[in-house]
Amino acid sequence: MANTFDRNERPDWDKEIQKIADYVIDASIETEEAYDTARYCLMDTLGCGFLAYRYPECAKHLGPIVPGTVVPNGARVPGSLYELDPVKAAFDIGTLVRWLDYNDTWLAAEWGHPSDNLGAILAVADYVSRQQVAEGYEAMTMRDVLTAMIKAHEIQGVMALENSFNRVGIDHVILVKLASAAVVTEMLGGDREDIMTTISQVFVDGQALRTYRHAPNAGSRKSWAAGDATSRAVRLALITMTGEMGYPSALSASKWGFYDVLFKGKKFEFQREFDSYVMEQILFKISFPAEFHAQTAVECAVKLHPKIIDRLDQLDRIELTTHESAIRIISKVGELRNPADRDHCLQYMVAIGLLKGNLTADDYEDAAAQDERIDALREKMVVQEDKRYSEDYHAPDKRSIANAIQVFFKDGSKTDKVEVEYPIGHRRRREEGIPVLVNKFKANVATRFPAKHARDIIELMMDKDELEATPVNEFMNLMMI
Repeated sequence: MANTFDRNERPDWDKEIQKIADYVIDASIETEEAYDTARYCLMDTLGCGFLAYRYPECAKHLGPIVPGTVVPNGARVPGSLYELDPVKAAFDIGTLVRWLDYNDTWLAAEWGHPSDNLGAILAVADYVSRQQVAEGYEAMTMRDVLTAMIKAHEIQGVMALENSFNRVGIDHVILVKLASAAVVTEMLGGDREDIMTTISQVFVDGQALRTYRHAPNAGSRKSWAAGDATSRAVRLALITMTGEMGYPSALSASKWGFYDVLFKGKKFEFQREFDSYVMEQILFKISFPAEFHAQTAVECAVKLHPKIIDRLDQLDRIELTTHESAIRIISKVGELRNPADRDHCLQYMVAIGLLKGNLTADDYEDAAAQDERIDALREKMVVQEDKRYSEDYHAPDKRSIANAIQVFFKDGSKTDKVEVEYPIGHRRRREEGIPVLVNKFKANVATRFPAKHARDIIELMMDKDELEATPVNEFMNLMMI
């Protein structure tokens, strides 16, 4: 006779939850490469946020939920005058830094942008620091912020190496919520048990679908989804810090746990231990505000621009050779209805590169998209997979993001096949890429701050020792307009 009851025995914490909490509490980051890269990541991420203020569709999301509300000693939003509770501040910062899809990227079984975690980290660091100073204690320093960034990058990135949430329809921002929740619980004073509690809350929480990233529904929610995830992470951490209970088998509980309900019964796999690997290997978007699978494709298109721009009426076809992930995520035909639709279309981005010899955020706006030549070029494109590109994309010692383009003309002539395997933001091109990243940051700061103020920000960010020693509240003072 079948049982008609559940055995109510409280299990030990899922080992995966313990693993993440132990890393947050116990890990000591030893490599200066990780801290150097984190500083450039902070620089680039804030710069992208400053640039995003130019776009009203982003700016409309910012500020207190109730207009006019000010939170004394709250968290500030860089580039603004807003002083908010840390939950809404995390949303605003996360939305700003992600809006233009122009900062760092991680590619594996799952994709994502670990710098999105800065929304939660910076908001909580400022909030905690201002509270501590008000009570006569020392503030956190920017070295603490960089450490939290390294650990959040590592949690999100290592989880992404072998675990594909997109294949079950869940958006990658689940990993932003997870990583942010784990590190900010510790920043708020939480212990190992508290961190495990918050992590369990993340997994029993509702998870975002990828609906807004794909045809036929691609839309602007993808630009604030990470802000939403960081905001939720801070809220869950604050709930934990009231003494709220956690759920030890949130992952493994039969029938009701995350694995059975949302992950097709599969358990998480770990390719490597948590350390500082992800920050050291992170991919920067330096040259183009383009979905990362298309970065090298746009680079190829820019190289071909002078060879085809005077022969547009002679084009027969354009062959795009790429990897499987690019085909699955950003290869699409048909009408593109909004900027979010366009910046996730491989063919659109390549067309702009071929036509202009460049690609900027403005090229996704409606005015730029009216150029009839763009769709004419898209119609001539043939997309095909190179199996080697797909294999090298996943290879731990390569992690390439290869694309190639060749243009064929009606008279039978053709261009050389232009191939780029590693974008300028790849670790293999750091020496070439960092000076360009710094120039990008300087240009972005200038879009938001007067010249002297901009110089002060740039000088601080370029001085590693001074930046790391700066109290967070003083750093955030400098970031305000």
